Amino acid sequence: MMVGGFLGAGKTTAVLVIGKLLKEKGLSVGLITNDQSIGLVDTALLRSQGFATEEISGGCFCCRFNSLVQASENLSTEDRPLIFIAEPVGSCTDLRATVSYPLQRIYGDQFLVAPLSVVIDPIRLRRILGLESGKTFSPKVLYIYSKQLEEADILVINKCDLLSGEELAQLEAVLKERYPEKSIMRITARTGEGVEAWLDVLLENEAGQHDAMLVDYDEYADGEAKLGWMNWSGLVAGDEFDGNALLTSLAGRIRESLKTQSIEIAHLKMTMMPDSGPDLAAGNLVQTEAKFELTYELAEPLDEGTLIINLRAEGAPDVLQDVITAVIQDQMAASNLECTVHHLEAFRPGRPVPTHRYTDTTL
Repeated sequence: MMVGGFLGAGKTTAVLVIGKLLKEKGLSVGLITNDQSIGLVDTALLRSQGFATEEISGGCFCCRFNSLVQASENLSTEDRPLIFIAEPVGSCTDLRATVSYPLQRIYGDQFLVAPLSVVIDPIRLRRILGLESGKTFSPKVLYIYSKQLEEADILVINKCDLLSGEELAQLEAVLKERYPEKSIMRITARTGEGVEAWLDVLLENEAGQHDAMLVDYDEYADGEAKLGWMNWSGLVAGDEFDGNALLTSLAGRIRESLKTQSIEIAHLKMTMMPDSGPDLAAGNLVQTEAKFELTYELAEPLDEGTLIINLRAEGAPDVLQDVITAVIQDQMAASNLECTVHHLEAFRPGRPVPTHRYTDTTL
């Protein structure tokens, strides 16, 4: 099962709920996360929930196809999962031609490929479609977004609790008009509403067999190059401190700093984890104008813990790095905490070069 969608759509939360539902059905599950770099909040979160998880870094699934297959073999060797759920990079598209069809063509005796799902943040999409006002991305970034919608078998409108019934109906009507051949489903991953019905469709069907879409890889590469990637991790230590409050404060400082520079956030994710035990705090921010949401909270204060920050935004990587570095320094000073940096990386994704690209499933 491949669950795609743009940055901030809620893919990881959806994958987590699907995984839990599959376990309840007695089915073993392996999860595969994906990013342009190492140090993912998603991987830490999924592992903290007890899921066997492999992380593929250094490029999207299309460019790391052999690593995707190897990850599934690693999980098979260790845990023997019946079902793999793969979450591609949020700026990735052309998954049908570069992942689904190669899996079917080369490894068809090993895998059944479920319909390709693309998860949608309805507020962001309503802004993109002009159904409501608000800042969005440049045309080159939106090229990737539109291609994700175009290639999906199932368009999954997430976060339905954030819209009124009228707003949801309007959005769904536009999607049906533009993509009449696609299935459209509504979910709210954070509460689990609608996810089981979506899962039933994934379990009962296979990926569509029609030809893959046309993709201008120059336009695709330009769109990815507009996005800045910033991954930071380090150890935070001090007298007993509130890790939940620390994440919330950091998110507010980062948002305000980026807002003053007119940089649109695609996704900001953060976790704070103690050295031992499953306890963690995790939260995310999916737009510069949005409110930071703390989805998991630490039960107790900390003396030290590992902080991971993943920021994706339409801005220069050096600017994102300067923002994160300055915010962390200011926050540590204000909170009387010490910080040791373990990993710091800021960059723009390179040009996508698929390992394989098949336009259909012909053997």
